[in-house]
This record gives sequence, C-alpha cells and structure tokens, in this order.
Amino acid sequence: MLELQEVVWHYHSAGEEVRAIDGVSLQLEAGEMLALQGPSGSGKTTLLLLIAALLKPEQGVIRFKGRDLGSLSDREACDYLMRDVGFIYQRFHLAPRVSALENASIGLLLAGVGIRESQAIARSWLERVGLADRLKRTPEQMSGGERQRVAIARALAGEPRLILADEPTGSLDSARSAEIVELLRSIAQDREAAILVVTHDSDVAALADRRCILRDGKLSHEPASAERDPGTPAPALRATGARG
Repeated sequence: MLELQEVVWHYHSAGEEVRAIDGVSLQLEAGEMLALQGPSGSGKTTLLLLIAALLKPEQGVIRFKGRDLGSLSDREACDYLMRDVGFIYQRFHLAPRVSALENASIGLLLAGVGIRESQAIARSWLERVGLADRLKRTPEQMSGGERQRVAIARALAGEPRLILADEPTGSLDSARSAEIVELLRSIAQDREAAILVVTHDSDVAALADRRCILRDGKLSHEPASAERDPGTPAPALRATGARG
C-alpha cells in the first residue's frame, strides 16, 4: 500500500546541510502495523510529514497505492491527506474552546459529511477511546491524556486506509496505551489499513508487526514481533504513572 524508495529530505542549520531523511526505503502493506523508533531529532516526524504529503521529497519516490505523492498538486495533496490519511499529531492540534465532539468531527465535515452524521460517527469513536462522558468538554477542560484521545478519535473517524501516529500514547497511562494500541491493531486487521506508529515506548513497539529504527536520517529494520510463537500473547505494557 505504501512504498518509499531512497527518499531524501534535508534542511539547513547554521550554514550546514542536514539530511533529516537520508535515502530511506520502506514498504508497508495493508493490514500491517509498523513501529518506527529512534532518538529525538532522528527524523521520525519529518518522515511522517513526507508520507502525509505535507512535505515533498527532494530525492526518491513515495507511493501510496501506486500513486506518486511527490507529483500531487496542492489540492490533490490536501484531498489525499483528508480522505486517505488519519494523522495523529503528537501535539494534538485541537481547536481551542470547541467541544471534544466538534473537534472529533471536524475532518468529516471538511470531507463533506453532514453535521448530524459527522457527529454521530465522531461520538462513536470518542466512546471507543473512553470519552463518552467528555463529549461537551473543550480542550481547556481536559487532561493531556484526554486531549490525546480526542485527537486519536478525530484521526480514526474517517476510516482512513493509512494511519500515521506520532507518539499516540505519549500522554496516556499504561492501561490506556494498551487499549489504544490494540484498537489500532484491530483497525489494521479488520479494515486492512496500514499503520505507521512513531513511539519511544519499546512496549508499544513490541505490539506492532514490525519495527524500524531511524538514526541520523537512516533506516534500519528490526526483526518482526510477529515472528514470536503465534500462541504467545503480545507483551503487556509496563505500568507507569497515570497520565490520563
């Protein structure tokens, strides 16, 4: 479903050229969940932005279902992001002073879905992430973990074929993290969506089908967690301090 071939993207810092993404090649199939790890500043978020067509590669090719994302016009890139991609942003990007229900339905409204249907769909996803009693609360009235879950519901509401998640459990406690990761896995399997998760949490990464490491813009592939004995359950997330 998603293919990257020798993708390069750089920026300039203090007069020097920095290759944030340096010849990255990757394939992601429908129904697969891939975890992307690496130290801060290694290029993980930049790679997500390239795959979302919010940046264009300077070299190499990114294809989604055979379509070259680098050749899209601004309008086509916007349609691709709106209709095919569910982007879970690390910093939430919620509209202030707007209810959780309205925030979660924004993408559907922009895609042309009617307001009643949009809110009905958004409500069902907010319930699935454990926010049934927070529908009318604004971001200012919610914890970081609750805002994170609104952002997740918004990204999933349009039933995207490609889900890009930037630290989707970063503000959640271990129990909620496990729930969200299992929700993403079920979406990948049941709806044949491809999911790329950026995470610093090795326990979250262990629940993915495969794991890749990005260091200094270069990608290395790790053994698939799916290679464990099929009868062995996925490892549980370690308990951490509750964060919402």
